[in-house]
Amino acid sequence: MPILDERHDFMHPVEGDTAWSESYYFNCYDPVTDSGFFTRCGIRPNEGTLDIGMSVWLPGGALAQGGGVREQRTMIDSGLAVDGIEYTRIEPMRRWRITADCETLVRNLHDAAEPVRPARLRMEVGYEALMPAIGADGQGAHGIGASVETRKSVGKGHLEQAGRWRGWIEVDGARHELGEARGNRDKSWGPRTWSGTGSRMWRWFTINLGDDVHLGGIRIGTDAGDLHRGWIWKDGEHASVREWHVESTIADDGVTHTATRLRVTDKQDRTHEIDGVMLRNAPHRMEQGDRVAVLNEGLARWSYGDRIGYGISEYLHQLDEDGRPRIAIA
Repeated sequence: MPILDERHDFMHPVEGDTAWSESYYFNCYDPVTDSGFFTRCGIRPNEGTLDIGMSVWLPGGALAQGGGVREQRTMIDSGLAVDGIEYTRIEPMRRWRITADCETLVRNLHDAAEPVRPARLRMEVGYEALMPAIGADGQGAHGIGASVETRKSVGKGHLEQAGRWRGWIEVDGARHELGEARGNRDKSWGPRTWSGTGSRMWRWFTINLGDDVHLGGIRIGTDAGDLHRGWIWKDGEHASVREWHVESTIADDGVTHTATRLRVTDKQDRTHEIDGVMLRNAPHRMEQGDRVAVLNEGLARWSYGDRIGYGISEYLHQLDEDGRPRIAIA
């Protein structure tokens, strides 16, 4: 996976697929305040929409969620705003700002019986890159097998980049000043069909271990086999991932992962052993026709040798008629 230049932080030409999307995703976690967020903006001009979803990790295990949708029939790369949430590019591939002043619903991820409550979210946070953007531009190579199947449903081009966050998050007047916050951003362009046939499952990871060691990437299951993509940034340089070997501990519901053990082999033939324990897990159910999928966004505490860090362990499952994963969870 190469380093991408700043033109990929702007919009790409729209192709004819109805599900064509250009999306921006950011995540953040601060262990000092036990707060952070994950958020995504998707522009789907062929469907005529722009949507933003915002999910905020709150101390103790609560999650505040808000967002909205507006009409958007052309591709844009500025004015990324809806219902009080706005993304602003300050400097391509280096700095972004996210602000919010919106209504949310707060639920307790550790106690589903606790009533959901409304809350006002205000935030102003800034992202500063800690490394170059790494990815694939999707141009000039058609690929075979799993690569082709993946581009049909989860995007043609993609980049990922680790960074540091500063600013504050406030819910119903309780303000959390970010102290040691790090996270990742990604950007994707191409067809995006959450419950489509192209991806039978995926395991996506972001791992931030201080300011100088980061990993990211995905293992996607398709009918043509599993696709392994990813990168590691270490010692001031990057290497591509050859294989994600994933072992999971699963809760009694058969769907929610509580721990992830990774053995990551990069293309320099180095092996990286990383253990993740989920601090909390936010499920999101998606339906498209008769297909049902669940996306479990796990906030993970990662261990890598003597280093401790934080990030995301995200599992997508296609579900069968009984609500069980169609692909066994390794």
